Amino acid sequence: MHPEVLAMLRVAVVASPPVSMFNLAIPELLFNKVEIDTQPGYEVVICAPEPGSVSTTGTLDLHIPHGLEAMRDADTVIVAGTGRPLSPDPRVLRALREVADRGVRIASICTGAFSLAEAGLLKGRKATTYWAHADELRRRHPDIEVQGDVLYAQDGQFLTSSGYAAGIDLCLHVIRTDYGAAVANEVARLALVAPVRPGGQTQFTHTPLPPERGTVCADTRGWAMRNLDKPLTLTDLARHARVSVRTLTRRFHAESGVSPLQWLLHQRIERAKELLETTTLPMDQVAGACGLGTADSLRAHMVRRTGLTPSAYRVQFSRLGTGTDTVTSSVA
Repeated sequence: MHPEVLAMLRVAVVASPPVSMFNLAIPELLFNKVEIDTQPGYEVVICAPEPGSVSTTGTLDLHIPHGLEAMRDADTVIVAGTGRPLSPDPRVLRALREVADRGVRIASICTGAFSLAEAGLLKGRKATTYWAHADELRRRHPDIEVQGDVLYAQDGQFLTSSGYAAGIDLCLHVIRTDYGAAVANEVARLALVAPVRPGGQTQFTHTPLPPERGTVCADTRGWAMRNLDKPLTLTDLARHARVSVRTLTRRFHAESGVSPLQWLLHQRIERAKELLETTTLPMDQVAGACGLGTADSLRAHMVRRTGLTPSAYRVQFSRLGTGTDTVTSSVA
């Protein structure tokens, strides 16, 4: 979905009791931060099989006034995780099938994937869920290609994410699809979360998070983001963090799930996407601004990551003329 004429998009979030409050909060938090020319990019509506008081997986109940009819006019439907994933409400399954038949984009967070599966929407498709439930999803639905070690997966109109914070990655991916990488990354900055991460990144690492809960290397990551146009090395990153290369690598992987250089390459490609979408800079300047060196290097990385050449990516995802700020002669 890539609207040529800006119109507010409707997102319906399905809350099946007992719903995960964290799952439920993610779409509202992120989609409501999208503004295009000072206008909201999304309308978010929370709905439930039975409007009114809805139990959660915690100690609180929620009041949700909207029923599943809110799904009918939605551009995107997101099914939040529930504490009873193995017995989804038949009314939710019927509603999901109806909107799927209209080609609506349907996503799930955490155990919400079981509702999509029970509705028959994921048959023969790639999908994921929280890693602790992946084997059960695989056992119940052997016709689904369950990818138990990724953050999120997309197969056609259907998207599924793993647990907890991976729902953030999925929503940012949706925003990037609708409005471009620059908008998605601005939302990430406003929400104080990581920029858009690739869905193929693993859900978890075997190295536990440090007591600081992922903030030890935050200053170095921020510094690297401000210096993506420079040929940064592991030594440069370690020097900034004032630790050895070995210590940096260990801490970085514990916090982000990837090595420093993998993280750096991902940020360079994301910056390249932003520039391709929002500027008319020549390819060699795009490559230089994001630290990928040459136009040939930019092309190789873009094809490997997106399946598109930089020129094809620009044609498909350019935001020029759709209301977003653009740069034509220099990198802002």
